[in-house]
Amino acid sequence: MTIAVLRRAMPAGARRRLGAWLALVAALLLGWSSLAAAGAAQVNAPTGPNAAVTAATVPAASGDGSSELSYVDAVILGVVEGVTEFLPVSSTGHLLVAGRLRSLDGTDAFDSYAIAIQAGAIIAILLLYWPRALSVLRGVFGHDPPGRRLAVNLVVAFVPAALIGLALEGPIKARLFSPGAIAAAWALGGVAIVLFERRRRSAPLHGRRLEDLTVSLALIVGCAQVFSLWPGVSRSLVTILAGLLVGLEVGAAVELSFLLGLLTVGVATAYETLTNGTVLLDAYGLGRPLVGLLAALVSAVVAVRWMVNWLQSRGLAVFAWYRLAAAALLVVLLATGTV
Repeated sequence: MTIAVLRRAMPAGARRRLGAWLALVAALLLGWSSLAAAGAAQVNAPTGPNAAVTAATVPAASGDGSSELSYVDAVILGVVEGVTEFLPVSSTGHLLVAGRLRSLDGTDAFDSYAIAIQAGAIIAILLLYWPRALSVLRGVFGHDPPGRRLAVNLVVAFVPAALIGLALEGPIKARLFSPGAIAAAWALGGVAIVLFERRRRSAPLHGRRLEDLTVSLALIVGCAQVFSLWPGVSRSLVTILAGLLVGLEVGAAVELSFLLGLLTVGVATAYETLTNGTVLLDAYGLGRPLVGLLAALVSAVVAVRWMVNWLQSRGLAVFAWYRLAAAALLVVLLATGTV
């Protein structure tokens, strides 16, 4: 039933393009991981008259992670972050899988890097939506009543995920930050999009403007954002769907999701930088995080512009296809021991 609905929702040409894109992403990540593994094996292989020396006598690489993240890694991870941060496919899920493929995950330095480069996506939203961001800022200082109402709504929507995230950070990371959990979240999100698109075709949603958002509706969107603490669910997906379900028009729901992401991701990035910034710099220096941030910035601008145009005319079905295909691919990678 799910596949049949998706086939009707997406033209054959779009399906072919999505398949080609998914194959390209998979080939990039797998090739990147394979080349890195081959390079590491070549570097670590004993040679010459001392070839019989066992690996136990070879000095281990430094634990600061400085030799593990190259500038190529930094660019690829930055692009992954920028493309997926505001698309409804989960940037956290993609970064965790990418880190696992490259054997970078599991360190405080990598976790900090993955959060720090989100600053690039934040800057992208500030550049693309600066009039609205300026209105909110003016509203905070009492010079723009509509901006003040939106600022209050954003704070209300931000609070639920912030409180739950702080209270349950340990259990969430212990149980949900794994490839299996990410695959399940990708699949569930794909099914949720299919069900939503079916409902929208049978009962079209009549949209409100962002200025019409109330505190109670903002709280509903904020409660939906709590589900995005599960990597793979996607903060963008749940906030866009929640915005549409509470009556916002497509453009308003997308803009609300972006602005709420600006606040949520901004606070998370600032917190991580303040608490673990020295760990990040000790491991990777300043150059690689900056390269990753710039890659995230450029790719986020491109991805957001494309997504806004796409959603205005074609809906969310393409992302259901992507999520279901990504979940299936990740299951295969798990079964073959690749991740």
